[in-house]
Amino acid sequence: MSNNFSIISPNDGQTIATREYANATIVNETIGRAKLNIRDWHSLEFEERLKILKLFIKIFESKKDIIAASITEQMGRPIRFTPGEVAGVVDRANKMLSIGATALKKLQHENDGNIERYIEREPLGTLLIVAPWNYPFLTVINSLIPALLAGNSVIIKHSPYTALCAETLVECLLKAGLPSGICQFLHLTNEDNEKLLRNEGIDGVIFTGSVNVGRRVEAATAGRFIPVGLELGGKDAAYIRPDADISFTAENIVEGALFNSGQSCCGIERIYAHADIYDDLIDQILKSSEAFKLGLPTLHETMLGPVINKHAAEKIQCQIDDAINCGASALLSKQNIDHLPDTGTYVSPQFLTNVNHEMTFMKEETFGPNAGIMKVHSDEEAIRLINDSEFGLTASIWSADKGAVKNIGRRIDAGTIFMNRCDYLDPSLTWSGFKNSGRGYSLGEYGYLQVTRPKSFHLRSI
Repeated sequence: MSNNFSIISPNDGQTIATREYANATIVNETIGRAKLNIRDWHSLEFEERLKILKLFIKIFESKKDIIAASITEQMGRPIRFTPGEVAGVVDRANKMLSIGATALKKLQHENDGNIERYIEREPLGTLLIVAPWNYPFLTVINSLIPALLAGNSVIIKHSPYTALCAETLVECLLKAGLPSGICQFLHLTNEDNEKLLRNEGIDGVIFTGSVNVGRRVEAATAGRFIPVGLELGGKDAAYIRPDADISFTAENIVEGALFNSGQSCCGIERIYAHADIYDDLIDQILKSSEAFKLGLPTLHETMLGPVINKHAAEKIQCQIDDAINCGASALLSKQNIDHLPDTGTYVSPQFLTNVNHEMTFMKEETFGPNAGIMKVHSDEEAIRLINDSEFGLTASIWSADKGAVKNIGRRIDAGTIFMNRCDYLDPSLTWSGFKNSGRGYSLGEYGYLQVTRPKSFHLRSI
């Protein structure tokens, strides 16, 4: 059996590159290198580590055109948008570096006579970052920057769909002067990745992906007592109150549902519109959806490209078809894809009305360019329906009344509450999920807690 795998573009079904899965020897050598230089890396002055990571960001940004084209080729996001991920990486990394000194500073407690007491943040050791394909650089950078700045070594296991992204990150870091072995990548099968999770050389895990795979990560690390951060699925909801700006709201909700072909952990998948504005919202959604025409993502005019693979496309369409068979109505006409490559990866965008929570489409994560729209008659009904989900990543409330939004947000089971925006990660805040959307933190000062542990010092002078 071949140990090679191919990276195939969803755009046209062509093979981009072929790589070899790491065997046990390569895995052990990688862990060995990660351990070899970690003390020297951690013992470097904070400012030296900061200097290397700032240079890494400059090198990464200098390759923005090549990296943007690579994202489009590997996972199908239109080329007009992929430079935005490069810019997002630069912005997010710089912000995480800017708060590093505060997040990692020694917590000094009041001395008591001859007793000095304080707490230091110590790196965990060697961290494994298991990254997804949908935002192949941003999802890594969320944890990579704080992990390295705190003094950890890192091994990146990227999705096989976007495996080249891990190689790019390591290449840029080495060019910036990062010592050998401090950041490496491994291309692994799912089975070998689970073996790596059980390896005693791994001191912490940060995983982004589906709930089902998250459970396997949890099972593989059971009994090892290491920190495991899990960012899992979502079925994120939007609630539009009667006082919302309907034109602005519709435009942003359509983008939140369709951008990146709906393949965003915090993309809008459920919409609850107050009865007073429901009809107006439907009209505006129809207008705003017109811009999202399926096309080749390599063309600059394309707003909507393929989903990651044929299996994903079939799952999305199955959920839509099942909902329609159960009484849902399609709001948008199906787009003609005869002019596109016959890859099975191009999915027509869709909004469904007459949906309910008995439908899989409104309960399970779809991860496609679509969303369901339900009419509600009060804040209470909207809160109940939003919370009627196994997920709790984000929720957005569209209103002119900030006080009402705050009160509603406190009663919603979600890690982030937005007002008049959606599908966004604020690096100054903390990214976390409720319920099956995961456990642990990234971004903000809390993101540094995920990659360090406290060490207390109680010093008595005699």
